[in-house]
Amino acid sequence: MRVVEASFNERLERSRFIASHMNLYLRGKVLDVGCDEGHLRGLVPGIAYTGVDVGGSPDVVVDLEAAERLPFSDRAFDTVICSDVLEHLDSLHRVFAEMVRVSRRWLVISLPNNWTNARRPIERGAGSFAFYGLPADRPVDRHKWFFSLGDAREFFYAQEARFPIRVVECFANEKHRPLWVVGLRRLLYPSQLRYLNRYAHTLWAVFQRTAA
Repeated sequence: MRVVEASFNERLERSRFIASHMNLYLRGKVLDVGCDEGHLRGLVPGIAYTGVDVGGSPDVVVDLEAAERLPFSDRAFDTVICSDVLEHLDSLHRVFAEMVRVSRRWLVISLPNNWTNARRPIERGAGSFAFYGLPADRPVDRHKWFFSLGDAREFFYAQEARFPIRVVECFANEKHRPLWVVGLRRLLYPSQLRYLNRYAHTLWAVFQRTAA
Protein backbone atom coordinates (compact mmCIF):
# COMPACT_ATOMS: atom_id res chain seq x y z
CA MET A 1 0.00 0.00 0.00
CA ARG A 2 1.22 3.49 -0.85
CA VAL A 3 2.04 5.76 2.10
CA VAL A 4 1.94 9.57 1.83
CA GLU A 5 3.51 11.65 4.59
CA ALA A 6 1.04 14.14 6.05
CA SER A 7 -0.38 15.30 9.36
CA PHE A 8 -3.64 17.09 10.06
CA ASN A 9 -3.83 19.08 13.28
CA GLU A 10 -6.75 21.13 11.97
CA ARG A 11 -9.55 20.50 9.48
CA LEU A 12 -8.12 23.20 7.22
CA GLU A 13 -4.93 21.15 6.82
CA ARG A 14 -6.95 18.11 5.75
CA SER A 15 -8.85 20.23 3.24
CA ARG A 16 -5.58 21.50 1.82
CA PHE A 17 -4.39 17.91 1.45
CA ILE A 18 -7.59 17.03 -0.43
CA ALA A 19 -7.20 20.05 -2.69
CA SER A 20 -3.60 19.16 -3.57
CA HIS A 21 -3.72 15.34 -3.68
CA MET A 22 -7.26 14.77 -4.99
CA ASN A 23 -7.39 17.56 -7.58
CA LEU A 24 -7.81 15.00 -10.38
CA TYR A 25 -11.24 14.14 -8.96
CA LEU A 26 -12.38 17.65 -8.02
CA ARG A 27 -14.26 18.64 -11.15
CA GLY A 28 -17.75 19.90 -11.87
CA LYS A 29 -20.27 19.59 -9.05
CA VAL A 30 -18.66 18.57 -5.74
CA LEU A 31 -20.50 17.59 -2.56
CA ASP A 32 -18.55 17.87 0.71
CA VAL A 33 -20.29 15.67 3.32
CA GLY A 34 -19.51 16.80 6.86
CA CYS A 35 -17.93 19.97 5.50
CA ASP A 36 -17.55 21.86 8.81
CA GLU A 37 -16.48 25.37 7.68
CA GLY A 38 -16.40 24.38 4.01
CA HIS A 39 -12.71 25.12 3.50
CA LEU A 40 -12.65 23.32 0.15
CA ARG A 41 -14.95 25.99 -1.24
CA GLY A 42 -12.08 28.47 -1.36
CA LEU A 43 -9.26 26.01 -2.05
CA VAL A 44 -10.48 24.53 -5.35
CA PRO A 45 -11.43 27.17 -7.92
CA GLY A 46 -13.79 26.37 -10.73
CA ILE A 47 -15.96 23.77 -9.02
CA ALA A 48 -19.65 24.00 -8.12
CA TYR A 49 -19.24 23.34 -4.40
CA THR A 50 -21.95 22.26 -1.96
CA GLY A 51 -21.17 21.54 1.68
CA VAL A 52 -23.51 19.76 4.08
CA ASP A 53 -23.21 19.48 7.84
CA VAL A 54 -25.20 20.03 11.03
CA GLY A 55 -22.80 22.76 12.24
CA GLY A 56 -20.07 25.01 10.92
CA SER A 57 -20.80 26.89 7.69
CA PRO A 58 -22.57 24.45 5.36
CA ASP A 59 -24.53 25.41 2.27
CA VAL A 60 -27.24 22.94 3.31
CA VAL A 61 -27.85 21.99 6.94
CA VAL A 62 -28.15 18.22 7.25
CA ASP A 63 -28.04 16.12 10.41
CA LEU A 64 -26.32 13.06 8.94
CA GLU A 65 -27.20 10.96 11.96
CA ALA A 66 -30.92 11.62 11.70
CA ALA A 67 -31.55 12.12 7.98
CA GLU A 68 -32.86 9.09 6.13
CA ARG A 69 -31.70 10.53 2.80
CA LEU A 70 -29.42 13.26 1.56
CA PRO A 71 -31.61 16.03 0.06
CA PHE A 72 -30.31 15.54 -3.49
CA SER A 73 -31.34 13.55 -6.53
CA ASP A 74 -29.57 10.41 -7.75
CA ARG A 75 -26.16 11.07 -9.33
CA ALA A 76 -26.45 14.81 -8.65
CA PHE A 77 -22.70 15.34 -8.09
CA ASP A 78 -19.63 14.50 -10.11
CA THR A 79 -17.65 13.94 -6.91
CA VAL A 80 -18.62 13.31 -3.29
CA ILE A 81 -16.04 13.99 -0.56
CA CYS A 82 -16.32 12.67 3.01
CA SER A 83 -13.22 13.06 5.17
CA ASP A 84 -13.05 11.67 8.72
CA VAL A 85 -16.81 11.90 9.22
CA LEU A 86 -18.31 8.41 9.03
CA GLU A 87 -16.71 7.22 12.28
CA HIS A 88 -18.82 9.81 14.14
CA LEU A 89 -22.10 8.30 12.94
CA ASP A 90 -24.13 5.36 14.17
CA SER A 91 -25.69 5.50 10.70
CA LEU A 92 -22.34 5.04 8.95
CA HIS A 93 -23.58 2.39 6.50
CA ARG A 94 -26.73 4.30 5.54
CA VAL A 95 -24.77 7.50 4.90
CA PHE A 96 -22.24 5.60 2.79
CA ALA A 97 -25.07 4.22 0.65
CA GLU A 98 -26.52 7.70 0.27
CA MET A 99 -23.17 9.09 -0.89
CA VAL A 100 -22.97 6.39 -3.54
CA ARG A 101 -26.50 7.24 -4.64
CA VAL A 102 -25.80 10.95 -5.20
CA SER A 103 -22.37 10.43 -6.80
CA ARG A 104 -22.14 10.38 -10.58
CA ARG A 105 -18.46 9.47 -10.95
CA TRP A 106 -16.15 9.73 -7.92
CA LEU A 107 -16.41 9.12 -4.17
CA VAL A 108 -13.45 10.16 -2.00
CA ILE A 109 -13.48 9.00 1.62
CA SER A 110 -11.01 9.00 4.50
CA LEU A 111 -11.24 7.11 7.78
CA PRO A 112 -8.95 7.44 10.81
CA ASN A 113 -6.86 4.62 12.21
CA ASN A 114 -8.04 4.66 15.82
CA TRP A 115 -5.36 2.22 16.92
CA THR A 116 -2.48 4.62 16.37
CA ASN A 117 -3.71 7.17 18.93
CA ALA A 118 -4.81 4.48 21.38
CA ARG A 119 -1.69 2.33 21.51
CA ARG A 120 0.47 4.49 23.77
CA PRO A 121 -2.15 5.15 26.48
CA ILE A 122 -3.04 1.45 26.46
CA GLU A 123 0.60 0.36 26.63
CA ARG A 124 1.31 2.83 29.47
CA GLY A 125 -1.91 2.10 31.31
CA ALA A 126 -2.41 5.86 31.61
CA GLY A 127 -3.66 8.77 29.54
CA SER A 128 -6.55 9.15 27.15
CA PHE A 129 -7.23 9.65 23.45
CA ALA A 130 -9.71 11.84 21.64
CA PHE A 131 -13.37 10.95 21.08
CA TYR A 132 -13.41 8.01 23.50
CA GLY A 133 -13.42 7.53 27.24
CA LEU A 134 -16.35 8.05 29.59
CA PRO A 135 -16.98 11.78 30.23
CA ALA A 136 -19.21 12.81 33.13
CA ASP A 137 -21.50 14.76 30.80
CA ARG A 138 -22.85 13.63 27.46
CA PRO A 139 -20.39 14.88 24.83
CA VAL A 140 -21.48 16.88 21.80
CA ASP A 141 -19.48 14.61 19.51
CA ARG A 142 -17.58 11.36 19.74
CA HIS A 143 -16.48 8.41 17.61
CA LYS A 144 -19.07 5.65 17.38
CA TRP A 145 -16.66 3.06 15.95
CA PHE A 146 -13.21 1.84 17.00
CA PHE A 147 -11.23 0.20 14.20
CA SER A 148 -7.73 -0.27 12.80
CA LEU A 149 -6.38 0.78 9.43
CA GLY A 150 -6.72 -2.83 8.32
CA ASP A 151 -10.39 -2.81 9.32
CA ALA A 152 -10.94 0.39 7.33
CA ARG A 153 -9.27 -1.11 4.27
CA GLU A 154 -11.46 -4.22 4.48
CA PHE A 155 -14.53 -2.01 4.78
CA PHE A 156 -13.59 -0.02 1.68
CA TYR A 157 -13.01 -3.05 -0.53
CA ALA A 158 -16.12 -4.81 0.77
CA GLN A 159 -18.24 -2.00 -0.69
CA GLU A 160 -17.33 -3.15 -4.20
CA ALA A 161 -19.64 -6.13 -3.67
CA ARG A 162 -22.48 -3.97 -2.31
CA PHE A 163 -22.55 -1.06 -4.76
CA PRO A 164 -21.67 -0.31 -8.41
CA ILE A 165 -18.29 1.15 -7.45
CA ARG A 166 -14.65 0.08 -7.51
CA VAL A 167 -11.60 1.26 -5.57
CA VAL A 168 -9.16 3.05 -7.89
CA GLU A 169 -6.89 4.43 -5.16
CA CYS A 170 -6.23 3.39 -1.57
CA PHE A 171 -3.37 4.87 0.43
CA ALA A 172 -2.38 5.71 3.99
CA ASN A 173 -1.04 8.80 5.73
CA GLU A 174 1.83 8.66 8.17
CA LYS A 175 3.38 11.57 10.04
CA HIS A 176 6.86 12.62 8.98
CA ARG A 177 9.55 10.88 11.00
CA PRO A 178 13.37 10.75 10.62
CA LEU A 179 14.47 7.99 8.26
CA TRP A 180 16.24 6.10 11.04
CA VAL A 181 13.04 6.02 13.08
CA VAL A 182 11.03 4.71 10.14
CA GLY A 183 13.74 2.14 9.36
CA LEU A 184 13.82 0.87 12.94
CA ARG A 185 10.04 0.63 13.10
CA ARG A 186 9.92 -1.34 9.86
CA LEU A 187 12.53 -3.76 11.21
CA LEU A 188 10.39 -4.30 14.30
CA TYR A 189 7.19 -4.63 12.25
CA PRO A 190 8.13 -6.10 8.83
CA SER A 191 4.49 -6.81 7.95
CA GLN A 192 3.20 -3.66 6.25
CA LEU A 193 -0.28 -4.10 7.71
CA ARG A 194 1.02 -4.45 11.26
CA TYR A 195 3.25 -1.42 10.72
CA LEU A 196 0.43 0.71 9.32
CA ASN A 197 -2.01 -0.40 12.01
CA ARG A 198 0.50 0.89 14.55
CA TYR A 199 1.80 4.07 12.92
CA ALA A 200 -0.41 5.32 10.05
CA HIS A 201 -3.17 7.71 11.11
CA THR A 202 -5.52 7.93 8.09
CA LEU A 203 -6.67 5.73 5.22
CA TRP A 204 -8.03 7.18 1.97
CA ALA A 205 -10.05 5.49 -0.75
CA VAL A 206 -11.17 6.83 -4.09
CA PHE A 207 -14.10 4.97 -5.61
CA GLN A 208 -15.21 5.20 -9.22
CA ARG A 209 -18.82 4.54 -10.11
CA THR A 210 -19.07 1.62 -12.52
CA ALA A 211 -22.77 1.68 -13.47
CA ALA A 212 -25.83 3.90 -13.45
